Amino acid sequence: MDPEILEFDIGLGGGGSSGRDGDDDANIGLDVDEDMADSPAPSSILASNSNGGGFGTGGGEIYLPEGDLLDLEPYEGMEFESEEAAKAFYNSYARRVGFSTRVSSSRRSRRDGAIIQRQFVCAKEGFRNLNEKRTKDREIKRPRTITRVGCKASLSVKVQDSGKWVVSGFVREHNHELVPPDQVHCLRSHRQISGPAKTLIDTLQAAGMGPRRIMSALIKEYGGISKVGFTEVDCRNYMRNNRQRSLEGDIQLLLDYLRQMQAENPNFFFAVQGDEDQALTSNVFWADPKSRMNYTYFGDTVTFDTTYRSNRYRLPFAPFTGVNHHGQPVLFGCAFLINESEASFVWLFKTWLMAMSGRPPVSITTDHDAVIRSAITQVFPETRHRFCKWHIFKKCQEKLSHVFLKHPTFEADFHKCVNLPESIEEFESCWLSLVDRYELRDHEWLQMMYDDRRHWIPVYLRDTFFAEMSITQRSDSMNSYFDGFVNASTNLNQFFKLYEKALESRNEKEVKADYDTMNTSPALKTPSPMEKQASELYTRKLFTRFQEELVGTLTFMASKSDDDDDVITYQVAKFGEDHKSYYVKFNVLEMKAACSCQMFEFSGLLCRHVLAVFRVTNVLTLPSHYILKRWTKNARSSVILEERSSDVYTNYLESHTVRYNTLRHETFKLVDEGSKSLDTCNVAIDALQQAAKRVALATKNEGRATLVNGRIRGDSARDASRANTTNHKMPCQPLSE
Repeated sequence: MDPEILEFDIGLGGGGSSGRDGDDDANIGLDVDEDMADSPAPSSILASNSNGGGFGTGGGEIYLPEGDLLDLEPYEGMEFESEEAAKAFYNSYARRVGFSTRVSSSRRSRRDGAIIQRQFVCAKEGFRNLNEKRTKDREIKRPRTITRVGCKASLSVKVQDSGKWVVSGFVREHNHELVPPDQVHCLRSHRQISGPAKTLIDTLQAAGMGPRRIMSALIKEYGGISKVGFTEVDCRNYMRNNRQRSLEGDIQLLLDYLRQMQAENPNFFFAVQGDEDQALTSNVFWADPKSRMNYTYFGDTVTFDTTYRSNRYRLPFAPFTGVNHHGQPVLFGCAFLINESEASFVWLFKTWLMAMSGRPPVSITTDHDAVIRSAITQVFPETRHRFCKWHIFKKCQEKLSHVFLKHPTFEADFHKCVNLPESIEEFESCWLSLVDRYELRDHEWLQMMYDDRRHWIPVYLRDTFFAEMSITQRSDSMNSYFDGFVNASTNLNQFFKLYEKALESRNEKEVKADYDTMNTSPALKTPSPMEKQASELYTRKLFTRFQEELVGTLTFMASKSDDDDDVITYQVAKFGEDHKSYYVKFNVLEMKAACSCQMFEFSGLLCRHVLAVFRVTNVLTLPSHYILKRWTKNARSSVILEERSSDVYTNYLESHTVRYNTLRHETFKLVDEGSKSLDTCNVAIDALQQAAKRVALATKNEGRATLVNGRIRGDSARDASRANTTNHKMPCQPLSE
């Protein structure tokens, strides 16, 4: 009968030594147990029985003189051309039967140390060695399951004088259940990633696909998970090793690039964690001179973006970004994170802080990560830490996918619960109602997010500056600075050019915004001096946002609800919507207002509620302490904002406003007391008449100050006025003084 030829690719491999001496010239040496899956293997084996030739490595085929490979079982006397051929055959037999194998023991030649005998066993052979010295002093957090049950199934082979390997012992019986064919691919020694599968994984990984989607493609390509031959864990590990090997070569290119940049500009900063000799496995941080200068102007709030570490991206890349005076993202430095331990993040944050002259930010936004959170607590103890709400919403879609599918209204209700409450009490009530309505009280992830609510729910964060134009918006700087440049297929070789293109593009956008701000005038919508003042100070983007708030005051009414001497509380609401009121506390003498919505604290712009109070109290211009320099046209200049706000015209308006409000406040107090009875009313009228005469006399003495082209004329008269009011109790001095 002619030999039958079958293609048989088992995915094992490798060469090995073959003994040349018999048993009498050997001593026993026990090698470390190794799984079949861990050893290299030939692409195929050539097999026959003892009467028809030897088993050996061939050219990708199996030659069987008679019978079928599916029925072939080891037996004593069976010969193989090499030890690897025997190992591969036993593993293929194990796959058909339904168990996993490993190499157990060996004997070596006394003459040259070559292996002359091997024993291959069932993976469940023996029992776990519980080494008390190794485990008694340390806590095992995730104990492994028990897999060894003392199974005796095995195959022993030894080398003959001819160089061939012969089966010297075979135990068929197992003391445990065998695995059915549709689960055999889960056994360790049979989880092999074949050459074609590796090629497909490499291609899909380069396209930005993650392990889960790649496995779905492989299952579809091969016609089932059992035919793929490995699991998603194997795919994930293979992809991780791919990235690691790629990075080790590319990191050297990064270091060369950074050294070159530092040689060209001494203000270019970069650092490597540990010794530079270990850079291939260490973290790297750098900041160019412009990034460091950006931080001096806009370093009040920072975003640390680790999105690029995810499976979607191949780069372990993490930029520090912020927001400039046009509301655009600006760069504060970058890092490559090879090692992501807590110690590494502590090193990174300390290094970044040193590069930024040791001045920590007011606030920092990161992804929800326990390791990063711990590192920030250590390095930035006074900085307010916020988790990126947008990323939490994305994670919510993954963790609560079953709820999204079952309840189409859940997503909208969840967003409302997070974004709309105006008080902590309102949020707490809304959250309890949400988890009860959708039966989520016991959901572990949702409970964890509730425990961390002070780090991402807006109502808990409004008292801290985050440079955002509204409470509910997603931070523009989060994962956006390099969008359109660094993408799923970017590798480190391409990164340098794309990095520089991103810097150029962002710089050009800022230059364009500066030009538009300096060379165009916005259309004013009201005759308010405050709007004109803001248009001359703010950048175009910020003025537009302020203008929205100012125009919005026209739909609000402000009424006094409490008067505590210097501080008056106003209730501000739309007409007919008193149930949606905001409360503004206004200190007339200090010209300071605080709203319950806390928009100024959060964004650095006054809200329409405070502006409504300013309108009814005749505050004509913005007090200087409500104009943040970081939002103005001169944010990057050395001009001090307070000097600009002392412009004569602005100073006149502010001084007049302070005088007007102070006099009115004191007069209202006199009217309230004087109207209580006829006697007090007469006394009050007499006092007002006497005051009117003294004011008329003072006016006659000092002369009338007039405005010429919007500027005050008569400084000497103003000085006389100050002299006349020096001994008065009412603080009528201009605010700028």
